Amino acid sequence: MTDAIATIEQPSGSFAGDLWRQFRAHPGGVAGLIVFAFIVIAVYLGPFIHTIDPNKIDIKAKNQGPSWVHPFGTDNLGHDMLAQVLAGGQISLAVGITAMLLALLLGTLVGVLSGYFKRIDGMLMRITDLFLALPLLPLLLVIIMLFRDTLRAAFGPETGIFILIVFVIGVTSWMHTARIVRGDVLAVKSQEFVLAAKASGMWEYRVILKHILPNVMSSIMVSATLGIASAIITESALSFLGLGFPSDFPTWGRLLFDGANFLQINPSRVLWPGLAISLTVLSVNYIGDAIRDALDPRMMKR
Repeated sequence: MTDAIATIEQPSGSFAGDLWRQFRAHPGGVAGLIVFAFIVIAVYLGPFIHTIDPNKIDIKAKNQGPSWVHPFGTDNLGHDMLAQVLAGGQISLAVGITAMLLALLLGTLVGVLSGYFKRIDGMLMRITDLFLALPLLPLLLVIIMLFRDTLRAAFGPETGIFILIVFVIGVTSWMHTARIVRGDVLAVKSQEFVLAAKASGMWEYRVILKHILPNVMSSIMVSATLGIASAIITESALSFLGLGFPSDFPTWGRLLFDGANFLQINPSRVLWPGLAISLTVLSVNYIGDAIRDALDPRMMKR
């Protein structure tokens, strides 16, 4: 009897501890976290170990296979493919994370306002439906073709394209987050603690910041992980179509585009960037699945 009472009175632990315990119970999520962490570490710390300049041209070493000097081989101009994959990963991950943050900000803002304020719910959801109905890839191509040269002239070829691609991906990827957050807000705002806060005279913005947002954060976190994968794929598709960064500013998608014409001569040119994209997207998706399961209230009660 005493042991049973002690067990009941024993605290269950912190929320972060419970979340990590549930996350570790998902083998795919743990494997995805390890792979993604390895990719991030390799991309950002690898150039300090493999010190070859990714833009260094060595015609004598063109179209070589893997070797000790060039572990991933070289391209038709003698560029070291490992150095280019590492440099391209920095850009692709930066685009994916920045575009995800922009989409997350827009989607959370629209979802919270739509779910909390009934008078603007219809208007915001119709705007969301309008964006969902648009053919995104043709829209992306049109926007890039219209504003690419203007931003290049204003900010430079690399920074201008980076701003354009991040903006284009961000403003066309927020709709699913908005719908998910809106549904959670509709469920949370009818809870007793929210009604009590409103009855006490608390300002609306404080109710949203203190009571609404913390209770929809789980959905936002899942959308964040999936948004990174979606942004990386979109950027790779645009670069593969030749509408992304310039050829001397490699991304994984650009490396695929440049290597497609040399597929029969040197297949490894498309193997390594394609493998990097696949592993990154797959690992991020598994991390998102694990976070979703870990934040499931039914799982937390076990």
